[in-house]
Amino acid sequence: MKTLKLSTKDIAQIALFAALTAVGAFIRVPLPLVPFTLQTFFVALSGALLGARKGMMAQLLYVVIGLLGVPIFTKGGGLGYVFQPSFGYLVGFILSAWLTGRLVERLKELRILKVFACILAGLAVTYLLGVTHLILISNLYLKNVMPLGKAIYYGFLVTIGGDLLTLYPASILVAKLGSTSNVGVEPSKMK
Repeated sequence: MKTLKLSTKDIAQIALFAALTAVGAFIRVPLPLVPFTLQTFFVALSGALLGARKGMMAQLLYVVIGLLGVPIFTKGGGLGYVFQPSFGYLVGFILSAWLTGRLVERLKELRILKVFACILAGLAVTYLLGVTHLILISNLYLKNVMPLGKAIYYGFLVTIGGDLLTLYPASILVAKLGSTSNVGVEPSKMK
């Protein structure tokens, strides 16, 4: 297994995206069960700009800090947050950043639509884990019976529009800035 050596710049970038994700938690539109936030915007950027490993590390750092009790999640922090209906989305952020970064790393050119497709693949992981956790916690822990259709409605359909509106500009930003993981790959013309 290849070890990942982190430079001071890498550590600063990881910490920056963990902090940006925390800020994104407080830029929110309150909705029943799962609020719409700007977290997915920063998760996508962390994976696409930092690459799979560092993007994942940024999101892992964010989640660990919140679980240690720092109130950086939408409804606080602490180990008990695992039992919040929205905790699955936080786990999804970690895997989403990794997948987004991995897919962007494989692109030969950073074209907006290709980057957007990579970001959407990562977002799909976030929603899959988020909705799954939402339904499991609601039914098994909270004893609040939630049919699958209701979980999909509140955990996906209500928020996906906002995510799509914020993630397309993220793909434009990535295409313009380039990715630190794609050394030698020139950002494409905006097409």
